[in-house]
Amino acid sequence: MRILRQHLSENGLKLTRQRLSIAEQFLDCEGHLSAEELYHQLSDGSQRVGLATVYRTLKMLVDAGLAQVRHFPDGTARYENVYGEPAHDHLICVECGRIIEVENPLLQELYQRSFDLYGFVASGHRLVITGVCGPCQNSR
Repeated sequence: MRILRQHLSENGLKLTRQRLSIAEQFLDCEGHLSAEELYHQLSDGSQRVGLATVYRTLKMLVDAGLAQVRHFPDGTARYENVYGEPAHDHLICVECGRIIEVENPLLQELYQRSFDLYGFVASGHRLVITGVCGPCQNSR
């Protein structure tokens, strides 16, 4: 929350109850949430927030470096908490939509070798591999 408070202060914004509720709910979640999914999670609680406020707060979390927006093959923008998370890639099942996070030091080493070879300074990367997950293959 320190990073969020600092970001808001630097941008002349206030930490409202709604922003705080949305940020806390998002940062407590694992996985990849759409704004609509987060909105429905919040609707189940005592705090009432609008969908537009959820979208704006998620953008603010992205701008603060606490979240990243991912665009997966289903066309839905999904957000993931990246604070303190190691770099990872994604495997997406085209049958059930399951998203599997892959943390592989060998891939990270390969990326770094490529960056070094070309004198490239990366600000981020995305690797999404689509296919069929094990459970879907087994149910065939």
